[in-house]
Amino acid sequence: MATNYEEILKGKYPAKAHAKHVVEQLRLKNPDASGVIYLEGRATKMLEDSDAAEPFRQRRPFFYITGCPLPDCYVIYDIDNHHTTLFIPPIDADDVIWSGLPVSPEQALELYDVDEVKFTTDINAELARLGKSTPSRPKTTVYAIPEQVSDHVSFLEFDDKRLDALRTAIEDARAVKSDYEVALIRKANEVSSAAHRAVMARARTARNETELEAVFKGTCIALGAKKQAYDAIVASGRTAATLHYGRNDADMAGRLNLLLDAGAEWDCYAADITRTFPISGAFSKESREIYDVVLRMQLESIARCREGAVWDDIHADAHRLAIDGLLRLGILRGDEREIFDRRVSVAFFPHGLGHMLGMDTHDTGGHPDYADKDTMFRYLRIRGKLPAGAVVTVEPGIAEKIYFCEFIIKPYLEDPELSKYIDVDVLNKYWDVGGVRIEDNILIKPGGYENLTPAVKDVAEMEKIISSG
Repeated sequence: MATNYEEILKGKYPAKAHAKHVVEQLRLKNPDASGVIYLEGRATKMLEDSDAAEPFRQRRPFFYITGCPLPDCYVIYDIDNHHTTLFIPPIDADDVIWSGLPVSPEQALELYDVDEVKFTTDINAELARLGKSTPSRPKTTVYAIPEQVSDHVSFLEFDDKRLDALRTAIEDARAVKSDYEVALIRKANEVSSAAHRAVMARARTARNETELEAVFKGTCIALGAKKQAYDAIVASGRTAATLHYGRNDADMAGRLNLLLDAGAEWDCYAADITRTFPISGAFSKESREIYDVVLRMQLESIARCREGAVWDDIHADAHRLAIDGLLRLGILRGDEREIFDRRVSVAFFPHGLGHMLGMDTHDTGGHPDYADKDTMFRYLRIRGKLPAGAVVTVEPGIAEKIYFCEFIIKPYLEDPELSKYIDVDVLNKYWDVGGVRIEDNILIKPGGYENLTPAVKDVAEMEKIISSG
């Protein structure tokens, strides 16, 4: 893991460079794109039947070109002059009593990578000025995102109002990360990996999944990450086969393994890490067999990551590795190629190999095709070639559980053309394994990759941490 990311994070979030990147994306489809970009941050919203505000989550498009985490703000980016103006709420004397002084324009200018800071009360006057035609700018255009423009905001002076291009341009720009963004993801991974280790150390003595969720979150908060990137999955035993299990409240007595899918957020950027390990400190024979199959799938998939690699091909090869492993265990039987062509492995590996990662856990820029009729690729969240600078998750998994038998495996068992490939007697030995998934965050480079996730996944080291507590 690189050692200079803390130094990078001492600087400012490179919002203006991001704005230029968005304009480059706009101009791929609109070569003459000019005018201004207008975006709004998330507004404060009150909880129903309460005088408290909902938990705040900044709008990602706004954050991408401002780096500003404050609520109730706007931004205008003048494309032609490469000039960013941030608009922050004016001081409300009544609110100061309860919340203290807000960030001032002078402080905002120091904190964020913008050229000018004004109050939100100035927004329409500034839009009117920029929208008015001049000899040097005979036609004016404003780019905005539909349903993210407040009713009181006016674009009346602009000749052209483009609401069809900005969201896509920002989403495509976000796929390739700046060095600063990578540093934020590294930090989120460092904190999250420490929290994963803390859960392993506590697992043997914990009585309930909830205790371990508290250990993970508490460790993250203690290390400065107050927000989670997503709701944690703390799944013991057979609950681990539910991909987005979220109850996290089952008693763990008598269960073999724990699947922990959890990641902290650092300044709006996510880590997304999954580890599966034995609660007792030692894998059962069947659990270790499935773990080794999944670990091989993950390591060989990661090794293929590089600029220009086709994600669809890496995903397909992960299925081939799953088939090879399940054939060796006797769960599958028959011809390997036939099993692949008939998509039998989808019964055990139903999800995609991974997804883009950034400000969102399932980040933008992957161009999935959920209408794909091929069951092997329907839930693949990245399609096509990987660009250098992208961060992706690699998270193969194998799940066995009665739930999946009912909704995924059962149709295979009832189909005489497919059931011949599955040995039910062998499969029955593995139900208590539940599910195994291993997930790391991978930076794509021109000649290869860098694994940003230092969380332990070596079996001997995991078992040592768990057994020693």
